[in-house]
Amino acid sequence: MSKRSKTTSNSELPSKSIKVETSKLLEHFEKSRNECCSRGILEFPFIKKRARIISTETNVKKGSKGILYWMNRDQRVQDNWAFLFAQKLALKNRVPLHVCFCLLPKLADATFRHFKFLIDGLKDVEEECKSLNINFLLLLGSPEEKIPQYVKDEHIGGVICDLSPLRLQKEWVENLKSSLQKDVTFVQVDAHNIVPIWEASEKKEYSARTIRNKINSKLSEYLTDFPPVIKHPHEYKGEINKIDWNQALDSLECDRSVTEVAWAHPGYQNGCKVLYEFCDARLKLFADQRNDPNEMVVSNLSPWFNFGQLSCQRAVLYVKTFSKKYSKSVESFCEEAIVRRELADNFCFYEENYNNISGLHEWARKTLNDHRKDKRSPFYTENELEEAKTYDDLWNSAQIQLVNEGKMHGFLRMYWAKKILEWAESPEEALRIAIHLNDKFSLDGNDPNGYVGCMWSIGGIHDQGWAERSIFGKIRFMNYQGCKRKFDVPAFVRRYGGKVYNK
Repeated sequence: MSKRSKTTSNSELPSKSIKVETSKLLEHFEKSRNECCSRGILEFPFIKKRARIISTETNVKKGSKGILYWMNRDQRVQDNWAFLFAQKLALKNRVPLHVCFCLLPKLADATFRHFKFLIDGLKDVEEECKSLNINFLLLLGSPEEKIPQYVKDEHIGGVICDLSPLRLQKEWVENLKSSLQKDVTFVQVDAHNIVPIWEASEKKEYSARTIRNKINSKLSEYLTDFPPVIKHPHEYKGEINKIDWNQALDSLECDRSVTEVAWAHPGYQNGCKVLYEFCDARLKLFADQRNDPNEMVVSNLSPWFNFGQLSCQRAVLYVKTFSKKYSKSVESFCEEAIVRRELADNFCFYEENYNNISGLHEWARKTLNDHRKDKRSPFYTENELEEAKTYDDLWNSAQIQLVNEGKMHGFLRMYWAKKILEWAESPEEALRIAIHLNDKFSLDGNDPNGYVGCMWSIGGIHDQGWAERSIFGKIRFMNYQGCKRKFDVPAFVRRYGGKVYNK
């Protein structure tokens, strides 16, 4: 288990026919944008509630020489409301449009697997920006260190950023607000959620039940098609430094033992390929078989959503074109991609302690504390768990899938996290280990969905109390026998080779 080798998952390299169909899908999306508004964002009725002004200055100052989009969470050109808003400002003020990404050498538990996926996706962004007469630059360092000087040097009049609900990214925004010149407009646009996070709800929601109607009732307003980012008519005349991507990779101070995976290729076009494969072959089975890890009918889109290389809104618009054929599957997909995903963002946005015990409901903290001294037998160390050396061959197989493929089936991820609670020395340690392993290996780690998934499994977030039992208290319980009733456990174990290790 210590060697992180490349393995092939259920998504193989595309056949010629899939390449052709993906190309058609890309053309379809381009046509949809042009039909929406061929002249671009300046003529499009942009919903102002998607954006919020962070600075005290509300207008772009006269004499400005450019607009800057600080790209962070949404790493794509098309179908990106933050990018579109930045171009709208640049067109309105007849100035060049700049786009930057700030690359830090280390970021939480992100490994080489994550950084390589990110950087290869940004290479595509650079090429597309170049074709659209937009200046893209990679800044090595934190936003508050690098952006203010660039804004000053280039006489930038407005800075646009996308939204992340996580603490560190919120700190970046606040620090940048303090570091920018006071006459520079600073605006944030939620380009990740379909319904902007501040419009969906003004508070932390208790569960999917309490937020579902708030989101669904606003989809008629927000679930629209996108206009295109057009070739920018105002060219940047300054010096453009060629990005040294090898230098960027060399600058990383991350765990390089966790390598790339074979099944997931970064970038917008590859995300569209996976979307096509899902709708063509698996969507029809999604409603009835998505909770069976052996059937492999899930969308597999979470890495591209996580890195913002594919817009979830674009994916939903396309999936909904199959509503007449696969109504139940489309409904199930939208529940997960819209309601559940945006509920996770809501939790992290309004709950500062989104990844620790302090963020749990009072009943959950109490019940876990009441059972804190219950005997753990066996007890496993973090290293034993990472190496998949437990007595549970199903759990070990799920861990092997996570390590080798950078993903884990959603149903098994719940079971996986709950067993860590059962085996770890305390609820705090269980949550820490689950989040660490998920963030270290999963391509959709370091993300609100991952934090909320672990908090749900271990701490009952967005859930209710259940029958009380040892260790778990009133937290929902899952066990091996329950999994056997759901799917063919031996078949899954055979696929990934989890063994039984007795202590």
